[in-house]
Amino acid sequence: MMKRKQKWEWIEGQEGVFRELKERFTKEPVLAVPDLDKKIRMKVDMSDYVIEEVLSMEYEDGRWRSVAFFSKSLNEIEKHYEIHDKEMLVVIRGLENWRHLLEDTKFKFEICTDHKNLEYYMKAQKLNRRQVH
Repeated sequence: MMKRKQKWEWIEGQEGVFRELKERFTKEPVLAVPDLDKKIRMKVDMSDYVIEEVLSMEYEDGRWRSVAFFSKSLNEIEKHYEIHDKEMLVVIRGLENWRHLLEDTKFKFEICTDHKNLEYYMKAQKLNRRQVH
């Protein structure tokens, strides 16, 4: 076990930062309450190792507020997918994760992604078994 060389102290600077963080976290909600009468947007992103998703709703003041977050590491098989398959995977996972909200929403919802590789699916393709599934 590593022995600590210097005793930890709570000093004034740390107290100030702690109070500011506490105020920011409690000033307005971190997550809004889902309301199916509002417009919904699902933002998705993908890296080589993880999928990330945010579900947001537009409130009366015109601001989009997050109502749910999701992230998950890719398994060893998914890490070897082609980039367009990874991008489609994150969209499919988002639809699965929030199906209970998306099916009952009053408006059509948006899916936002930053990847042009999904254009691959805009043309007729010979799909493999995984893509068909």
